[in-house]
Amino acid sequence: MSFQNAKDTFYLTLRDRLAVLNPDRTVVVRSGTRPGILVEENESADAPGATVSDVFILHWTGFTSDTGEALPLERARCEVRYATGGLPEVAGMDRGRALQAMDEELQAMLQPASAPLVAYGGAAPVTGTSRVFWSDAEYGNATVAASRLERVVTVEVFAWKEEL
Repeated sequence: MSFQNAKDTFYLTLRDRLAVLNPDRTVVVRSGTRPGILVEENESADAPGATVSDVFILHWTGFTSDTGEALPLERARCEVRYATGGLPEVAGMDRGRALQAMDEELQAMLQPASAPLVAYGGAAPVTGTSRVFWSDAEYGNATVAASRLERVVTVEVFAWKEEL
C-alpha cells in the first residue's frame, strides 16, 4: 500500500497546484466541479475519460522497487495525457496555443519536484518522514486526433517505502 500513498500524494499535489495556477481549468465529475486533473484508475466508468478535452489525466505504469537497501526506493511511471480542441468561438484555430498553455501549466505544477509523503487512506491524512519526488517531464510530440491536439508527458515518480 505504500506506493499508493506516493501516487495519491503526487496527484493531490498537482491538483492543489493547478487550482492555484488556473482556477478556471475544471472538470465536472458526478455533478461536482473540481480542478481539471483526473487519475484514470480512480474514476468510475461514467466519469469523463480519454475523450475529455482541456483536462489532465494521470495514467500509472511500470512499478519497480529497489529492495537492495534498508529502506527500499519505489518507482512508477506516470503518463500525463491531455488534449485540446481550442476555443469553439474561433473554430479551434487556437488549439496550438491552447496546448502550449497546458504544457506550461503542467511544467509549473511539477515545480518544485517533490512533496511530503502523505497517507490519505484513513480518517485523517498522516504525513510521513520522507518525500515523494519526481523526474523532469519528458514531453512527447503533439499528435492530431480528429480536431484535437493531444500530448503524452512522462514523469518518473519515486518514494522511499515508508509504512504510514
